Amino acid sequence: MFRPIIQRLGILALAALFLAACGGASGSTSASPAPQQKTALTASYSELVPDELAPWGALDGGYFAKNNLDVKLTSIASANGVAALLSGEVQIAQLGGSEVVSAAAGGADLVIIANLVPVYPYLFMVPASIHDTTDLKGKKVGVSKFGGSADIATRVVLRKEGLDPETDVTIVETGSATNRVAALRSGAIQGGVSQPPETTLLQQEGFHSLYDLARLKLPAANTVVATTRSFVRSHRAAVQAYVDSLIQATARERADRQFTERLLTKWEKVSGQAVLDDTYSFYFKEVFPTYPYPRPQQYADAVQVLRQKNPKLQNFNVSRVLDQSFVKNAASRKVGG
Repeated sequence: MFRPIIQRLGILALAALFLAACGGASGSTSASPAPQQKTALTASYSELVPDELAPWGALDGGYFAKNNLDVKLTSIASANGVAALLSGEVQIAQLGGSEVVSAAAGGADLVIIANLVPVYPYLFMVPASIHDTTDLKGKKVGVSKFGGSADIATRVVLRKEGLDPETDVTIVETGSATNRVAALRSGAIQGGVSQPPETTLLQQEGFHSLYDLARLKLPAANTVVATTRSFVRSHRAAVQAYVDSLIQATARERADRQFTERLLTKWEKVSGQAVLDDTYSFYFKEVFPTYPYPRPQQYADAVQVLRQKNPKLQNFNVSRVLDQSFVKNAASRKVGG
């Protein structure tokens, strides 16, 4: 007599378990879905300069996390950035476009997915003893690294002003933007490109600008976002999320001046309202685009300079290294708008 009842209870218990797993007998889906696992990746930035505000803001503003990325940001100089990408030490790098193009011309598995700084973000700074272009003849001019972004910018501006960078001045490597400013202060060099906030500090110390390259709006690839083609193939959604995060961070920085100033204070150790104001105005009025498309014309200067020592760039098609699809995708969805 009890066996049928027990059997019915067993069936009812199984049914209850099944309904609970499916959201309940009423078809309710009130149970919270499991959180999506974040993609972990390591990304590098090459200098402690405002060019890097996008990745700094994406991290500190929580945009990487909101886009399901767990990003570790690390500092790696542009000279070592390509090697870090190719070795897998980092999966995405912010670094000079000239270094990426040079490596790609040699067969490296690299692709540029964004250009954060599509004009030269520099003032050419000199001490008070240098009054004009002719005073630079025979002097030393500093760059971070031969073939790097600052080197390209320096050679371009010297030629525009009628100087031959090979014979009229001596170009020396300093290793970094920070070292270049230090060399200028010490008198080891008599000229060099720099950018806010350092230019504001230098002007307060008696240095002055001979040329404002940013105002000329010359196309450049000063700081690009690069990765490997293999990483794009295997992690396309994560790469799109990374680009989205950079665009969202830049939009926040443009609209929220206090947020931007906090980033500069934290990452660059900038202090003083005048310095912060100059840096913000320079970058958001003169430099940063809304959507950081990588375009072939931004590499014309770099190729012209670099191919003199790198024959592989003679007939190299820069478009092969550029992938605009991620920025285009973000723009079509009005990311950051």
